[in-house]
Amino acid sequence: MARTESNEFKNGTKAPNFTLLNTVDDSLVSLNEAKGEKGTVIMFICNHCPFVIHVNSELVKMANDYQQKGIGFIAISSNDVDNYPQDSPELMRQLAKEENYLFPYLYDETQEVAKAYDAACTPDFYVFDADLKAVYHGQLDASRPGNGKPVTGIDLRTSLDFLLENKSALENQKPSMGCGIKWK
Repeated sequence: MARTESNEFKNGTKAPNFTLLNTVDDSLVSLNEAKGEKGTVIMFICNHCPFVIHVNSELVKMANDYQQKGIGFIAISSNDVDNYPQDSPELMRQLAKEENYLFPYLYDETQEVAKAYDAACTPDFYVFDADLKAVYHGQLDASRPGNGKPVTGIDLRTSLDFLLENKSALENQKPSMGCGIKWK
């Protein structure tokens, strides 16, 4: 389980646009279709990463809590499925149903979207305001597999609360950490 930190993504940066396959229902979904009225969380995840598996239930809980407040959630998997077949679109669909994902789980086959966001790890979290300008890029919380800290989502939740309350972006944004994206 190699630990990779997320790369820097400056606040104020406009979210790169995309249209990707939603593995849940085989539709094409664009950023503009899936974004939230008040903000959007884009998360790079995958099926097999222990760091993602560790936080999956919190991601579903958080989406439940914030989608009703106008925050859109979009999950993207960009891993190379030739070398990591457990991250294939068919298995993404299965996982999304098992975990009750309330958000699209998109497949970035060319890895161009991950490159546009300079995504480095799974999970990698980005928060954008209503105008799709970055206000947060960092960890869900301080919990990691095996470190004994509970999964609370406090960092991402605080960022979303600040956004909804029209407060300035969270100042202390700690990078996310997880498995490196599996590049082709």
